Amino acid sequence: MTTTATSSRPALAAAHARIKRIEAIAVRLPMVQAMKMAGVLIENADNVLVRLETDTGHVGWGEAASAPTMTGETMESMTIAVRYIAPVLASCPLAGIEAASSIMDGAMYGNHAAKAAIEMAWHDALGRVLGKPVYALLGRKLREQVPALWMLGTGDADADVAEAGRKRDAGYVAYKIKVGVAEPGADAERTRRICAAVGSGHLVSADANQGWTVEQALTYVQTVADTALDFLEQPVRGTDLAGMARVGAATRVPIGFDEGAHSLADIARHHEMRAASGGSLKAIKLGGLRPVYQAAVLCDSLGMKVNLACKVAESSIGTAAVLQLAAAIPKLDWGVSLTSQYLAEDVVRIPLSFADGHATVPDGAGLGVEVDEARVRKYQQKV
Repeated sequence: MTTTATSSRPALAAAHARIKRIEAIAVRLPMVQAMKMAGVLIENADNVLVRLETDTGHVGWGEAASAPTMTGETMESMTIAVRYIAPVLASCPLAGIEAASSIMDGAMYGNHAAKAAIEMAWHDALGRVLGKPVYALLGRKLREQVPALWMLGTGDADADVAEAGRKRDAGYVAYKIKVGVAEPGADAERTRRICAAVGSGHLVSADANQGWTVEQALTYVQTVADTALDFLEQPVRGTDLAGMARVGAATRVPIGFDEGAHSLADIARHHEMRAASGGSLKAIKLGGLRPVYQAAVLCDSLGMKVNLACKVAESSIGTAAVLQLAAAIPKLDWGVSLTSQYLAEDVVRIPLSFADGHATVPDGAGLGVEVDEARVRKYQQKV
């Protein structure tokens, strides 16, 4: 009798808890080194953190990275969007998390990254009230540990090859090469050298971030056809599904979507047009953790491969959220891009660790990380 009463207390608390306050906190976090991607050089991480407080005193945290070429949102616009949406969510029951996306969509069109940060914080808070990790709010735990994709993006072939060798020796088994930063022949040669450096038995992908025309993408895939490249992500504009299909039909290298998929309908269209064999799922594109989980279920039903990803570069808050998803989604074929490892400074008391190129899913309540509010305020930017 006592055991039943005790076990029901968290559920009872969650049933009565309501959202009291939502705060948007813009932060600029220093990176270990700059990351060169198609059309942009990222030297600092401009992110927005969301602090969600309940009337029971529990606090949940969420995070979204600025990605103007992917979501159309900046650190400033996300901050303002969160501030705009926050009053609509005041007094909402914490247990009503399944309605979160609908409520936010009713208040404001688009702004998926801002909404994702709020929805993430909502999951964290609910998990803390219930004493459960976030993966248990989405499904059941299917994985304890996942290989972390290491991004190679200095833009310098010698530096990337040397870094790939060091990470291979450190136990990393999955890599993502940032291409679209040079002419296709040069990027192909860099890819060839990196594939040779890491050797067989590893997951090696390339990501062009929409950096090429269809003809340039065709040149690249034809040049790397005999390498061990496992997939190429978003070679052309996200809106050009016909171009994606052309590239895919011309190569044995599977093509993946990223910037081109912002909804379940987008994923279905890629499948129908044979524009991709799978793709990268991000909370900032889809609007939250629950939509990402639903997208992963859809991909599994369509036979499409899945890569889970943070945006460069999210702290251990965003990274922990992706690990919670990684534990629960049906299949995870194309690895997990975890980006807190690229930060020189984190905002949690104990940053997530990576051992032998792998990350363990946090088992604590909520996201499983404890935020250091003093560090948050240290890097806070005025908006």
